[in-house]
Amino acid sequence: MFFPEHLENLHSIGEAFALALQLVLSGDPDLLEIVALSLRVSLTATAVACLIGLPIGALVAISRFRGRTIVLVVMNALMGLPPVVVGLLVYLHLSRSGPLGFLGLLYTPTAMIIAQTILIAPIVAALSRQVLEDLHAEYAEQFRSLCLTRGQAVAALLWDARYSLLTVGLAGFGRAVAEVGAVIIVGGNIDHLTRVMTTAIALETSKGDLALALALGVVLLAISLSVNAAVQTLRLTATRQAYV
Repeated sequence: MFFPEHLENLHSIGEAFALALQLVLSGDPDLLEIVALSLRVSLTATAVACLIGLPIGALVAISRFRGRTIVLVVMNALMGLPPVVVGLLVYLHLSRSGPLGFLGLLYTPTAMIIAQTILIAPIVAALSRQVLEDLHAEYAEQFRSLCLTRGQAVAALLWDARYSLLTVGLAGFGRAVAEVGAVIIVGGNIDHLTRVMTTAIALETSKGDLALALALGVVLLAISLSVNAAVQTLRLTATRQAYV
């Protein structure tokens, strides 16, 4: 049966959605602050992870050495690192009693960037390795005929696979911006300092402030959809380039 309290709940949910839409359209300062910090942290972590992961993926892709299979297994396994475990390890290192506690980075955006970088770098390395290894199989004979050094071969592969590698970077960014476990452990969700979209959604929902939580959810969903649209566009671009 449909009871009156159900109708009241529907009204409150509808009001929450209306307030959320108003917050988004009006450019609420608190909302914009949280979104801006989220983008800054995740974009920085993605850039650092690409600087680390792309060279590793490229070197593994073109190299043949003893124990390579083990390295590949480890790389693929690290793609599934549990965020809370990464957050705990970073916390232990950055806490006052940890080896890096003297830096005073715990509960700062920098700590959040470090945690996200550790999560994303294996993803970038493993995915780029697969992309570049497939490409290297096509160009191996040409590289040998041109007597390219390993560094020159890596540079050539990275340039030729730039569109595919951009999709790898976007995949890493998508993982970072939607992550909550690690950043809440090392960031603490401090208002006006370390509150990002995912942690704010969790906190505001627990507090009953559904309007802000829904507004942040709408923005996060829009970002995720935009990332996926960009990935598809880049894939189509890469396909067209391959047939040119």
